[in-house]
Amino acid sequence: MNDTSLAVTASARVRQLIDLTQSLTRRLSDELAAFEAQRPQDVAAGLAETQDLANRYRRESAQIKADPTGLAQAPAADRMALIKATQAFEAILGRHARAVEAARIISEGLVRTLAAEIRGQRGVPNAYGATGHATPTDGSAVAFNRSA
Repeated sequence: MNDTSLAVTASARVRQLIDLTQSLTRRLSDELAAFEAQRPQDVAAGLAETQDLANRYRRESAQIKADPTGLAQAPAADRMALIKATQAFEAILGRHARAVEAARIISEGLVRTLAAEIRGQRGVPNAYGATGHATPTDGSAVAFNRSA
């Protein structure tokens, strides 16, 4: 392969990476807008697509990291466009991560509050009383999975 065809191939590769990065950035921007509008439920519908784009981005990034010489033949303008697209992605990614963490904290707080309210309504836990008999309860349970 001559230098011209290497440059064309590298340029096409860089354009693909720019398109992928911009698509993922748009998805995360849309999700961020939903979080900021206090509508995290709107994110659920597109979660699979976002995950697919993120996985593709991760794979492509790993390939570039393993062999950066493939992009070296691309024109400088294309490489700069990729750098700018990556910077925009990283900025949105940071804001998105903070929004997701905030939603998680709020959700966990709601679950804790509901669990405390249910515990308070149940009264005395199921235990043995002074007569030696178990005290009655409603038998319902609430679980909180901290690892999820």
